[in-house]
Amino acid sequence: QTAVDTQHHLIVAHDVTNIANDRAHLATMATKSREAMGNAELTVLADRGYFKSEEILACDQAGIATLIPKPQTSNNKADGLFDRQAFVYDADRDEYRCPAGQPLKWRYTSIEAGKTLHTYWSSICQSCTLKEKCTTGQQRRVRRWEHEAVLDVVQSRLDAKPDAMLIRKQTVEHPFGTIKSWMGSTHFLTRTLDRVSTEMSLHVLAYNLKRVIQIMGSEPLMRAMRA
Repeated sequence: QTAVDTQHHLIVAHDVTNIANDRAHLATMATKSREAMGNAELTVLADRGYFKSEEILACDQAGIATLIPKPQTSNNKADGLFDRQAFVYDADRDEYRCPAGQPLKWRYTSIEAGKTLHTYWSSICQSCTLKEKCTTGQQRRVRRWEHEAVLDVVQSRLDAKPDAMLIRKQTVEHPFGTIKSWMGSTHFLTRTLDRVSTEMSLHVLAYNLKRVIQIMGSEPLMRAMRA
């Protein structure tokens, strides 16, 4: 795991984990980055592999803004049906508006995997002229997490910054590629998590030193280190 700043492409935080996916690391890495950079305000760009509702909420509660695209887990659009984004939520009325202009009202609340979910649907789906483009069931049901407003803000940030994922790729992938090139085909030479963590820390230190020398020169860096 690495966090890289967009201005100088320095690795500001890193971690080694044996967890195979990124979904549980967003809030931890974001918090480490803010502490390392000393910034009260921080905006984090991450790919969709980091998208997890609880992690995004934790960042929001810590005052860290996130830009993360939501994974496409539904096949509705590929099957010619309206996708989730076609249903617009009205916070004042606590209901959704479907593509046919009909309201989907709150029906019940449930708890799944520790998350509180509200379920909405319309009572006129059976007679709707757009039903064949909407659902194969009796009615189209839309579920909303109790903290969905946080995810809506993330989506609005992405809509306002369409190049966010390109910036992310240009920022974080380059250091990874550089370090892997230095490592050669064997990559890590040690085993066990603590040893690999130490080895990775040395790689990160070397990368950052070479990067800073390239940015400001060796003599200014030495003066700054002595100060």
